[in-house]
Amino acid sequence: MSCDNAICKFNDLYSIPGELFFKEGNGGLTTVCINNKYASAEISLHGAHVMSYTPKGEKPVLWMSGSSYFQPDKPIRGGIPVCWPWFGGHPSDKNKPSHGFARITDWHIAETDTKPNGTLLILRLTEKDIPANLREFPFEIKLEVLVGSELHVGLAIVNTGKEKMSFSAALHTYLNISDIASVAVEGLDNCKYLDTLDHIFKVQKGIITFNAETDRVYLNTQTACIIDDPGFSRRIKIAKSGSNSTVVWNPWIEKSKRMPDFGDEEYHTMLCIETTNAENDARVIAPAERHILKAIIGLEKKERG
Repeated sequence: MSCDNAICKFNDLYSIPGELFFKEGNGGLTTVCINNKYASAEISLHGAHVMSYTPKGEKPVLWMSGSSYFQPDKPIRGGIPVCWPWFGGHPSDKNKPSHGFARITDWHIAETDTKPNGTLLILRLTEKDIPANLREFPFEIKLEVLVGSELHVGLAIVNTGKEKMSFSAALHTYLNISDIASVAVEGLDNCKYLDTLDHIFKVQKGIITFNAETDRVYLNTQTACIIDDPGFSRRIKIAKSGSNSTVVWNPWIEKSKRMPDFGDEEYHTMLCIETTNAENDARVIAPAERHILKAIIGLEKKERG
C-alpha cells in the first residue's frame, strides 16, 4: 500500500509500535500520540506544543482550553506553549507576535526513541523555517520531550550565527487543578517578584494563594514549585534548570472574558507555573554556544485526611 500523505510518511519513518504514532489532530494539525507504561501524552508539531500529559491512573496534569484555536497562524491555548525568542511583547516591534514565533510555527521531527525511563520525542526548528520578516538571527532550537513517570521538557537553544544572540523564553506551562480558590503554591517564600499588574516589585511571604488576577515574575529563583491541590488529593511538582525566573499566572474573571480563545469560567481549573528566562533572566549566548531551559513535571500523591 502506497504512503502518499504526511501522516502516513511520519508513521513510516518515526512511529514506535505500541508506543508512539502520528495522527491528524484538531484543525488538521499533525499530532504525536505517546502511550507507554508510565503515561500518555499528545504533542502538536504546530508550535512543538505539548498538549497533554496524563500519568497512568491519574487525572490529566496539563490543562487545555475548550475554546483554543487550532489554526496554523495562531497559538494553542493550554498545555505547554514554547515562548521564544521573546517572552511577552517584542522588545522593539509591537507588530511582531506576542511570545515570539516558535509557538506559531510548524516544527520538524528530529528523533523518536524508546528510553529506559520513557518515550523520547525531539522536534527541531531553524531560522529557515521562519518568515523573513520575523527572522532575528541564525539559530537552531530543539524541544526534547520525555514522557515517563515524570514529564521532561527541554528547550535547547544554539546560536548558529557569528554574533551574540539575545533572547528571553518560557515553557508556559498550564496545570490542571481542581479549583483555583483552594490550591496553594509552595517554593517561592521570601522571593522577590515583579507584579506585572501594577509594575511594582514585591516580596513573597509564605505560600501563594489566589483570590484575584495574578501575574507575577519571580526573580533569582532556581527552586522547584509545588501546587498543593486538596481537591484532587495531589501535589504537582515543577522542577527546572537553566532558569532563574518563574512566572505564576491566572487571569481570573475579567481577563478571561476578554480572551476569545479562553472560556469565561475556565480560570477556575487552571494555573500557570512557567519555567522562564524572563526580565533580568533574559540570556545572551555567544556563537556556537548552547542554552537549555528545562522543566520537569511530576505528581506527588496526597493522602486523604
